[in-house]
Amino acid sequence: MSRTRWRYGIAATALLAAAGLIPAPAHAEDVTDYAITVDPTAKGAKIDDTMYGVFFEDINRAADGGLYAELVQNRSFEYSTDDNKSYTPLTSWTVDGTGQVVNDDGRLNARNRNYLSLGAGSSVTNAGYNTGVSVEEGKRYDFSVWARAAAGTTLTVTLQDADGGLAAARQVAVTKSGWAKYKATFTATRTSNAGRLTVGSSAATALDMVSLFPRDTYRNESNGLRKDLAEKIEALHPGFVRFPGGCLVNTGSMEDYSEASGYQRKRSYQWKDTIGPVEERATNSNFWGYNQSYGLGYYEYFRLSEDIGAMPLPVVPALVTGCGQNKAVDDEALLKRHIQDTLDLIEFANGPVTSEWGKKRAQMGHPKPFHLTHIEVGNEENLPEAFFARFQEFRAAIAAKYPDIQVISNSGPDDSGTTFDTAWQLNKDAKVDMVDEHYYNSTQWFLQNNDRYDTYDRSGPKVFLGEYASLGNAFKNGLAEAAYMTGLERNADVVKLASYAPLFANEDYVQWRPDLIWFNNHAAWNSANYEVQKLFMNNVGDRVVPSTATGTPSLTGPLTGAVGLSTWATTAAYDDVQVTDADGNSLLSDDFSGDASKWTHTGGGSWSVQDGQYVQTDVAAENTMVSAGDTNWHDYDLKVKATKKSGKEGFLVAFGVKDTGNYYWWNLGGWNNTQSAVEQAVDGGKSTLISKAGTIETGRTYDIDVKVRGRQVTLYLDGQEWGSFTDDKPAEPFRQVATLDKKSGDLIVKVVNAQATAARTAIDLGGAKVASKARVTTLAADANAVNTETETPVAPVRSTFDGVADKFTYTFPANSVTFLRIRQK
Repeated sequence: MSRTRWRYGIAATALLAAAGLIPAPAHAEDVTDYAITVDPTAKGAKIDDTMYGVFFEDINRAADGGLYAELVQNRSFEYSTDDNKSYTPLTSWTVDGTGQVVNDDGRLNARNRNYLSLGAGSSVTNAGYNTGVSVEEGKRYDFSVWARAAAGTTLTVTLQDADGGLAAARQVAVTKSGWAKYKATFTATRTSNAGRLTVGSSAATALDMVSLFPRDTYRNESNGLRKDLAEKIEALHPGFVRFPGGCLVNTGSMEDYSEASGYQRKRSYQWKDTIGPVEERATNSNFWGYNQSYGLGYYEYFRLSEDIGAMPLPVVPALVTGCGQNKAVDDEALLKRHIQDTLDLIEFANGPVTSEWGKKRAQMGHPKPFHLTHIEVGNEENLPEAFFARFQEFRAAIAAKYPDIQVISNSGPDDSGTTFDTAWQLNKDAKVDMVDEHYYNSTQWFLQNNDRYDTYDRSGPKVFLGEYASLGNAFKNGLAEAAYMTGLERNADVVKLASYAPLFANEDYVQWRPDLIWFNNHAAWNSANYEVQKLFMNNVGDRVVPSTATGTPSLTGPLTGAVGLSTWATTAAYDDVQVTDADGNSLLSDDFSGDASKWTHTGGGSWSVQDGQYVQTDVAAENTMVSAGDTNWHDYDLKVKATKKSGKEGFLVAFGVKDTGNYYWWNLGGWNNTQSAVEQAVDGGKSTLISKAGTIETGRTYDIDVKVRGRQVTLYLDGQEWGSFTDDKPAEPFRQVATLDKKSGDLIVKVVNAQATAARTAIDLGGAKVASKARVTTLAADANAVNTETETPVAPVRSTFDGVADKFTYTFPANSVTFLRIRQK
């Protein structure tokens, strides 16, 4: 290394150390050497403005109690056991005096089925979300209610917490004998996160749609979006917004919410349920275990997309259920209705005010079109042939009436396997424009698969990576995702759209982790993953500038580890476990004729020896791992007899077991007994290495044989080879991509160093004429750092580096994502 490069390396390290990002390396072994070569004369892939976006699904209370700013929970008394077994129509309400929820012909309207009948002199109090109704001193809050009572009745509305009043009480006079909407405004006299809203009545009264909204909402518009959450979306500058799901789209009944269908509550998300006056919108059981009011609906999603300058990308059901339900709906009339609904949706978004649905959009306050260009049909269907047959009908109908609309298909719920392969082939054969891929994998998988799209067919369908995440919100997860995103950008000619998922999580109502933005009733904070996404989304560039970097050699050492047995929501029996080395010598033999002392129980469930078999008897338990043997074992054969006794799935046979978070297992009859796969767990996060469709029969004994040779594994089921794989790809910790920002002329060099040592790097810009000073944005923290409401160890640090030349050296901190914006002369 030249003296000049060494000097620049020291300068970079000292600068970052001064900024508090890293300590200056004390010893040579603290630094790893790399090289990056950029070729500014070569032309890489063009990057669309819509490359990165966000995916909003109402999961983790992302809508009600989240982005939708309504402060009253269960405002129309519609909660039901269909939503959650613990729910009643009075969930989150407390009645003082007499009051009951009624479902009769006196209701507000046909879709708003329930209302509260409150006795004279009685009151009802709402507990809000999280710790209560959150208000801020000096801010205004708009109350409204639909009421039916004798004229002259007085409603008394108060806002208070355990310490007393939070605003002056309001008296609302009922002036009509029928249903009417009444309003009042509160100004908070102090701040509280534990408020309660109470409505009392001087006479017998019917109440519905009890509402309290902050006046200060996002852009202070009528969409009713919580300001801090919407602003966090806006700060990402997303190119698109995918909505409304997710599993919400393709689960439950495909019927509408009407008398003809019996007002079914467990329905797929259907856009016509979600527009018009909020008191006339349907209610629905949310797939994730709560109620969704549809106060946040399609109109609001379109408005949000428009406000943040993003392309709207709605997803409609294809009449094949997914997310474990896996049923094709065979009803031609219903299919045609959904296809027509989709055509009507396009008209609602783009049609003139003289059209039926364009007029409805205008009546809601938006006469101008929303400029819809893309629409997705279906989500993660695990029945590819049934899905694709229906998809083709949607596609043909849309193409016939709206040929400029791009219709997006999908490839199922996984990154590989039989469903994935079948779906992709169907999409290729039909020359589909774009295919949506979804996967949630370990950090190791993301570090290993940066090259995933390098070999995709450039003439085939484009890729929409609609959902992905690395199964955690620590900085190590963000690092792995950042490394992977360099591969997405490098392949921007194939990967046209990409969105992390899910977007939101209310910390007290979590069904899924990880999530991009966390919040409660009064605060919101950025995950480490959010900071990574924001850095990439705000520094995309217009074109890839080809570059290469030092890589890590393939893994050569043998796969090592003990063996294990497990179940998942199933009871199973195991027998005749035999482990032999490559020469046939016995390493372990257990026919369970005695005890199970050779096995260590590290998971859940209940294991015991019964009639010469090792049996797990808890049908509800998940991951009941027991293990045996030496973690240094390699090149061995594992044979075992396995029998499913009862439950939802099959059984799991583990190998390469290091500890509770690091192992491989052959998951036979997983995913509600629809497929089998080999999964690798790394630090608790699992990814799929190979999968195939198939089921496991109850009561049948299967012969399992796993042969481990070096880093290759071959699996046999009942004497027939089931599949094999070789796990020799390194989890590459050092990744890079360079892009050109045409507007500024900046060359943006993006480098991820996902390891615990700094990376002193020789950078060759290939003769480019550049300014000596670069603007630098760095994310650097402990790999296990997690942002919380009160602490944000993962946050961007901006600095300058005054050492740029055609060839220079830069030291990238340990565990870091660094963007160098270099001005070209």
